[in-house]
Amino acid sequence: MGKIFAALAVSVDGYITGRGPGPGRGLGDGGMLFDWYVDGDTPSEVFDGFRLSAPSARVFDAVAGRVGAVVVGRNTYDDSENFGGGSPHPTAPLFLVSHRPAPEISDRQTLVTTGIEDAIAAARKAAGDRDVGLMGGGVVTSALRAGLVDELVLHQVPILLGGGRPFFQTLPEHIRLRLVEAVPAPGVTHLHYELER
Repeated sequence: MGKIFAALAVSVDGYITGRGPGPGRGLGDGGMLFDWYVDGDTPSEVFDGFRLSAPSARVFDAVAGRVGAVVVGRNTYDDSENFGGGSPHPTAPLFLVSHRPAPEISDRQTLVTTGIEDAIAAARKAAGDRDVGLMGGGVVTSALRAGLVDELVLHQVPILLGGGRPFFQTLPEHIRLRLVEAVPAPGVTHLHYELER
């Protein structure tokens, strides 16, 4: 069985969007969180059109290559304009966690209305022996609360956004992490953590 992990770009002050995210506005005024996807000379082997620095390409492709399914929260889904009926990953199916009906669900997308545990279980089944990626602060926090997360990868961008959507919401207790790898790269530092059990 694969692992459950989140790998998101985040500001130094902990935001995964800037102010004013939403449909047609993406990350709001936080679009620079993704600049490192396209500011290098090394093409991604997983995502067409991404040209990263060599160290970022190594980390990004290693993480993206593990993904067999993606679980996404409703804010991320809406802000990303339903991923155009697809998924944030070129080959992995998307599982949307929402208590509200979604207006447009495609055959690459599955709506799960019964909570994070069921969404992750369905994603694990679809992923087989590959890993399940989590997207969105609410989804990551819900999975952490449920004790379902194995790893966190923070692609930390050297900026203080001062507002936006935080990566993590309130947790019921402290969660200890063990640093596996820290990779400095132009415009981003990749921090890979395992959760201590």
